Amino acid sequence: MSASRRSGTTDELGPDEPEQPERDGADLLAALLDGMDAALCAFDADGVVTHWNREAERILGWTAAEAVGRHGFAGWAVRSADAGEVEERLLSAMRAPGRQVNEFALLTKDGGRVLVRTQSAAVRGPDGRPAGVYCAFSEVHTQIDLERSIALSEALLEDASWGVVLVDVDLRPAVVNAHAARALGTGRTAVLGRPLGDLLSQGVEELESALTHVLAEGAPPAPAEIWVSVRTPEGERRRCWRSGFVRLASPLAEEPVPLGVGWLFTDVTEAKQGEQEAALLRFRANQLHRAARAAAECEDAAEAATVHLDFALAGFADHALIDRVAGGALADSASAEPVRLVRVVTTPSGAPGTGLPSGAAGLPVRYAEGHPALQCVDRMGSVRASAGTGTVPPEQARRWAEARQWPADAVHALCAVLRSRGRTLGVVTFLRGPGRGPFERPDAMYAEDVAVRIATTLDLAGAVGEK
Repeated sequence: MSASRRSGTTDELGPDEPEQPERDGADLLAALLDGMDAALCAFDADGVVTHWNREAERILGWTAAEAVGRHGFAGWAVRSADAGEVEERLLSAMRAPGRQVNEFALLTKDGGRVLVRTQSAAVRGPDGRPAGVYCAFSEVHTQIDLERSIALSEALLEDASWGVVLVDVDLRPAVVNAHAARALGTGRTAVLGRPLGDLLSQGVEELESALTHVLAEGAPPAPAEIWVSVRTPEGERRRCWRSGFVRLASPLAEEPVPLGVGWLFTDVTEAKQGEQEAALLRFRANQLHRAARAAAECEDAAEAATVHLDFALAGFADHALIDRVAGGALADSASAEPVRLVRVVTTPSGAPGTGLPSGAAGLPVRYAEGHPALQCVDRMGSVRASAGTGTVPPEQARRWAEARQWPADAVHALCAVLRSRGRTLGVVTFLRGPGRGPFERPDAMYAEDVAVRIATTLDLAGAVGEK
């Protein structure tokens, strides 16, 4: 564009370019006023209405042509009895600094009444003196709804007793409250903009899938319980978060534009662990009950011991072994000679070619000194053992299991002593493969319950055999 055109001259316009009319800004001001979300009117120094936008027309029903030029609100937008007070409070803004907030009951064109909240301030002229007043107003209930929404947002992001995280469309935290920051093991600002994978080592795929679904489809009908592992300076923490999601959309766009997802969660780890433990106890108690009923139908007491073992394996271990003390039983007052154990039961049955002697032959298993089964007999209590902590290389686990005369896929072991009538009859060993976790104290208590029942049946089998 040439300098002459920028300066406003028209002598260099082309023959096909029409001359542009000068604009005084009145149409731009009208467009701005009519596009506002709040109702707005203005008065000159004498209290005459000079501006009236479309939102004011929507609320009260009076058009700009009907409103502009009237003196104050008396007789049309306010009851005559209230007109003097309303006008005085509105025009007093010309003499006061800043904005003034008031509430008035205005009249609609059809005779109804609307309670509005106004914000009024002085309009200054070129000389700096008050030349009038502008007044922005909205229905009180609309304003209250807005204030409630703001107050709710601030409370959620400051004082809520559950975690609140606003996640942007890139699935990165944009805002977190103090509770969420503590749950994530970091500060409120340190978490912002970071990928969720930097904060969680497990469960991040499920969480990101849920957030993506909410962005695409909207909020799910019910909360979701997601297990995660949180990265903290002290190490990883396994937690269960009951999570609710809402999609955030811009209220200013004609069509909903996703701004992200509001993620609200609370820690229910202890409750879920309690539920899981209760369910496990019910299952194991039911297994013991079913095993007792099935074993009662066995004519052979040794077969009844195997039945107890089979029922105990379900959901508990991958293999189970019963080793009897050579000679039948070991009294507490027995000599200090080395204990010899004979393998009598293997369930599930081992693979062919294991090389272990059968119980009928009476040959002892070649357990090395310090073997968990021998420790179990010596202590007359349960013994737990594992091939290692964490993920164990397959070859290392195989060598560990074979050295102890166990199936090659065993990585965790639990030995429980078989005791009956004050004598040690043998050892029952439960083995888990790499797909299961190590045995814990509650597992040992369950194994001891099973061992009591097996010892009773084996003792019965021996007593019957003696007769």
